[in-house]
Amino acid sequence: MSQTVDRALSILPLLAQGPADLGQVADRLGVHKSTALRLLRTLHEHGLVYRQQDQRYRLGARLFALAQEAVENLDIREIAHPHLARLNEQIGHTVHLAVHEEGEVLYIDKVESRYPVRMYSRIGKPVAITVAAVAKLLLADLAEPERRALAAKLDFPMYTSRSIPNAAAFLKELATVREQGWATDLGGHEESINCVAAPIRGADGRVVAAMSVSAPNVVVTAEELLTLLPLVRRTADAISREYSGTPTKGPKDIA
Repeated sequence: MSQTVDRALSILPLLAQGPADLGQVADRLGVHKSTALRLLRTLHEHGLVYRQQDQRYRLGARLFALAQEAVENLDIREIAHPHLARLNEQIGHTVHLAVHEEGEVLYIDKVESRYPVRMYSRIGKPVAITVAAVAKLLLADLAEPERRALAAKLDFPMYTSRSIPNAAAFLKELATVREQGWATDLGGHEESINCVAAPIRGADGRVVAAMSVSAPNVVVTAEELLTLLPLVRRTADAISREYSGTPTKGPKDIA
């Protein structure tokens, strides 16, 4: 039975490359055509493959529906939280998780710092979209026309002297973030608060969330916080692997 299941599942990645006829499927599996036909019929009955008029087989609509349903039922917060908690235990600083929804970047999880000085961020609260490190990562993943359209309609409040002042500077920052694969906010929202962030990617390589580590200057300097970036990126990569179930792709792989 296990060999039959293995052979049937082996058909799916073959058809993901494009339609194939019975002979091609049999050759790829190394089985007789009658065996291949039996497997294809079973998959067809379950809607996982579809036989075209030219007698070639392709992936069925049911497979795509199942995949979409699986993605929709994934809870990035539930998957990420244990990783965020472990990172917080290691370094002691505040750890955030954020997503981009309906034009806003929102915190959806937070693990508090162990230090007496705490951040005022709250779960469910929008971030300062033009300066926050998590926002830069999420918006940098948008297609260029979307980035330009967004930048054109944003206001650029000068929270501090280090805030991003205008659309041109914002687009330049997003381009840098997209290329390097990480982001910072070094006093751009609050003079005394610094932040480093890394992206969490889905199976298609797109950014589905962003996580960050933040700390005030009185606890750690910006330079010291930046030394934690490799650890932050490794944590984000671990969450990405668990969320997607596959090795993740970088932005250059999906351009």
